[in-house]
Amino acid sequence: MTDIVSNPLSIPLPAAAAHTSRALDAAQKLEASFLAEMLKSTGLGEQENSLSGGHGEDHFASFHRQAIADQMVKSGGIGLTETFYRAIMEAQNDTE
Repeated sequence: MTDIVSNPLSIPLPAAAAHTSRALDAAQKLEASFLAEMLKSTGLGEQENSLSGGHGEDHFASFHRQAIADQMVKSGGIGLTETFYRAIMEAQNDTE
């Protein structure tokens, strides 16, 4: 038996549902970006001393922070996704 939920791409979404899905995805990305910046301001991934790893460590630290932020959002985040989603949908309704 085919599980519809496990393969959402097999079913074409109506235009409104596709827009809702894109709005939710955008809201989640916004929250993840915000969380990544907050993690950066806490000093997560900064060099501890001159022998820590140099510029390469700084570059990879941003990927690490983004991965942590993405997981935080997948786990429920801090509630910004809902606020961002509502704002996106309200803005969409205002332009129609």
